[in-house]
Amino acid sequence: MSYRDIITIETDKRGGKPCIRRMRITVYDVLGWLAAGMSTAEIIDDFPELTEADIQACLEFAADRAHRLTAAI
Repeated sequence: MSYRDIITIETDKRGGKPCIRRMRITVYDVLGWLAAGMSTAEIIDDFPELTEADIQACLEFAADRAHRLTAAI
């Protein structure tokens, strides 16, 4: 499954930030939790509506975004 099937962007939700499956949890929320040292299991414990695939999609989204930025330079 592609991250494009999970990550949604709606201009009227969370200021147009990329969110997970039309929820109000953003990619940046998840990346911040991972960067702070939370494990996938801890994130899912705190937010049971998320799945491992959702968290993986956030990482894939971030990697793709970084790749596109460096390719444009």
